[in-house]
Amino acid sequence: LAEGERERVVREWAGTEGVAPWPGTLHSQVAERAAEHPDTIAVVCGEDALTYGELDRSANQLAHHLISLGAGPGHLVGLSVERSTDMAVGLLGIMKTGAAYLPLDPAYPADRLTYMLEDSGARLLITHHHTQPAPADIQVIDLNTERETLAHQPTTAPSTTVTPDDLAYVIYTSGSTGRPKGVAIEHHTVLHLLANSQPLYGFGPQDVWTVFHSYAFDFSVWELWGALTTGARAVIVPHDTARNPEAMWHLLTQEKVTLLSQTPSMFRELVGQAAETSQSDLPDLRWIVFGGEALEPKHVQPWFDRYPDASTQLINMYGITETTVHVTHQVITAGHLAQGGRLPAGRPLPGYQVRLLDPHGNPVPTGVPGEIYVAGNGLARGYLHRPQLTAERFTANPHHDIGTSAGTGTGTGTGTTTGTRMYRSGDLARWLPDGTLEHLGRADDQVKIRGYRIELGEIETALTTHPHIHETLVTTHQDHDGHRRLLAYLVTDTPLTPSQLRTHLTTTLPDHMIPSRYIPLDHLPLTPSGKVDRRALPQPDTQTEPTNTTEHTPPRTPTEHLLATTWATVLGTEEIGIHDNFFDLGGDSILSIQV
Repeated sequence: LAEGERERVVREWAGTEGVAPWPGTLHSQVAERAAEHPDTIAVVCGEDALTYGELDRSANQLAHHLISLGAGPGHLVGLSVERSTDMAVGLLGIMKTGAAYLPLDPAYPADRLTYMLEDSGARLLITHHHTQPAPADIQVIDLNTERETLAHQPTTAPSTTVTPDDLAYVIYTSGSTGRPKGVAIEHHTVLHLLANSQPLYGFGPQDVWTVFHSYAFDFSVWELWGALTTGARAVIVPHDTARNPEAMWHLLTQEKVTLLSQTPSMFRELVGQAAETSQSDLPDLRWIVFGGEALEPKHVQPWFDRYPDASTQLINMYGITETTVHVTHQVITAGHLAQGGRLPAGRPLPGYQVRLLDPHGNPVPTGVPGEIYVAGNGLARGYLHRPQLTAERFTANPHHDIGTSAGTGTGTGTGTTTGTRMYRSGDLARWLPDGTLEHLGRADDQVKIRGYRIELGEIETALTTHPHIHETLVTTHQDHDGHRRLLAYLVTDTPLTPSQLRTHLTTTLPDHMIPSRYIPLDHLPLTPSGKVDRRALPQPDTQTEPTNTTEHTPPRTPTEHLLATTWATVLGTEEIGIHDNFFDLGGDSILSIQV
């Protein structure tokens, strides 16, 4: 690097001075809002609503009950409830004990939930009566049956000592070893994110946020705590509404939502449905924040085509669970689409530092791909009970003395962009000539599909536990509709149907990790060096379409013909029979929206 360019990539573009995290903890910030405006609506879900005063008092009662059962600083408490106002009460109540919350989406398979509980060491689990059963050594607090007990608890805050350096939550992400890993996040890192993004977007008590995503997905941290720490209203989107674009558009209109967070794939379906049904624009919507996966022109082009005069601003944000949700930001305009190519991931948020390094740890020149390393006060504590993995991914920052000022990157922070640690993301990017980042994908086998981080190795491990599968390789492919989907190549000793494979995987993997297609092979092709030759793998075509699991029976009635034609169009296949299974033919929840 010439000295002038080194100055740009390691100083000018790498990050800017940030502000100190908001003081205290997440729950103390919410308690302050409750004291200031107790009668303001805090949380809405369907017909249910809680004011800030009601939310704070209910969380206090739950906290007192949890403390009587042993919850406190240094502990984890699991929460597995459906999307509801109880979800907000549960998360807040857990933190008020000094414990950290462990979000467990009841939609996940029982085996996965059990693993997370056992791996985390949690001994208390808050549920509704209809959620998954817990291991025998876990004490369950059923919110439906224990409401009377909770009602007799004090409504004042428990006297627990919680510091900004204590854990706020542990979220499990996909793991390359075949099992998910817990990312441990402290209070001050979330408050650092909010303190440094709030001045950019001006969100406050006047805003209405959607909590669209699962609370086991880190995007929910931004959605829920961004709203509640600033006195705004959090609208928890029911699961069925989140999967129904027409109902979702109605909710955005009815609730006068001002800040919507979306993964690009879901937004594309939302706007596509709005365009088809000639929905008017959303005059109250100030910001649409994208995250979770790469934002491409195809995701936002329908919005600019349909609503060219809307005042809503579209924000592309890149981030990772280990760096507390968001790291970079970029306003996306129609001008970016006119330029063609990928949409920029933007510049680091204040208080964050981004380095693009080559395999030797040296900064790369403008336009040259490098791996993203993130420093600053937004880094996770590390991986729960995984010191070796933590040391591998959270490395010493040799550049900590280069930048606007120096800081430790640990503890409560000073608002600086640098730190003694940096997180090795495994993502590739390059600097564009204007100093913004262009995200180029993964450097390893981790992918993002529909906003979910997926380690392909975890799916391969789950497949090879089947007694008739000897070898497997999982990759992604772009389907006829432009969506990326999971594709599994299998070497088996007996033919297996997609239905059998799906049944096997759903016992351990959530739906978003189930491949949409399976291609049987006699053997995996290898390169001369003995590695799998990915370029020699056959691509899905008419010869490798998912096979029907039953004898073909063609449609007979007008309704059956309509359904078969619709399925064929969405799935890009032919000859749909009345006994065929939508998911066995490559369907998924995104495609079901199109149906």
